[in-house]
Amino acid sequence: MNKKTYRNPVGVSRFTGLLLISPFIIGTAVFLLYPFVCSFLLGMTDYDGIRPPQFTGMDNYRYMLRDESFRKALGVTVKYAAILVPLKLLVSLFTAMLLNMEIRGIGIYRTAFYIPSILGSNLAVVIMWQYLFTSKGLANQLLGLAGAAPVSWYGDPDKAIFMIVLLRLWEFGSTMIIFLTALRSLPKEYYEAAKVDGCGHIRAFFLITLPQLKSVIFVNLVLQTIAAFQEFNAPYMITGGGPLKSTYTIGMLIYDEMFRYNEQGYANAVSWVLFMLISGAVAVMYAIAALMRRDEE
Repeated sequence: MNKKTYRNPVGVSRFTGLLLISPFIIGTAVFLLYPFVCSFLLGMTDYDGIRPPQFTGMDNYRYMLRDESFRKALGVTVKYAAILVPLKLLVSLFTAMLLNMEIRGIGIYRTAFYIPSILGSNLAVVIMWQYLFTSKGLANQLLGLAGAAPVSWYGDPDKAIFMIVLLRLWEFGSTMIIFLTALRSLPKEYYEAAKVDGCGHIRAFFLITLPQLKSVIFVNLVLQTIAAFQEFNAPYMITGGGPLKSTYTIGMLIYDEMFRYNEQGYANAVSWVLFMLISGAVAVMYAIAALMRRDEE
């Protein structure tokens, strides 16, 4: 019996596919894998960007354990993420539910709520935000109308981080869009059946909406946690990390060590610790989600 051999009907070489995806392979190797490996190796060296790197093993990581700046930045980053992420998910979901209503001109409202996410932390937004939290800014004026004493936002270490949290909370458009897309895809038959059974809006939210949005909530939770741990722009541009490093994140520490102090070996080591911290947080969230799914089954 003769063994049949495969023949390409159009006469194209078997290497054509590899040739077509070669730009992606080369780009990944040059711009992702190579910097990834170099960063890990530089994290185990004493390197100032000028002289040749000197291998020091785990010295950078041992120094990190007793570095007061790193401990402070780690605490601020975790605190910032713990405050921002839940608030952003709640505000985004609540706004998405409002924008899911069928009312006249709803497209205008959806666009208006999404615009802050497009603006981001550009210079105009930063200047506006800095003015809002001055001693006579809008934030203190609103507190005065409520009968509360004005707050020294730039001088009180316990209050300064909330300026950054509120700025990022204001930029909830992308998270809101994901929630809104999921809400619009939910079958309306569920709510019609619940209404027939006498189920109110609040009960329907907890019994129908939330269970149907579990996967979307998880996706947004992971994305926002990763973004919060990598925060740099907002504290750098608004507070500069102050007062007393109360808004000094790990991203700012990496920047300072790399570009201000020329400690590039140590900066790469801190970057790897941040990478492991984010990976660990995401792994824990996936493990909890898997356990919850197993319990439901």
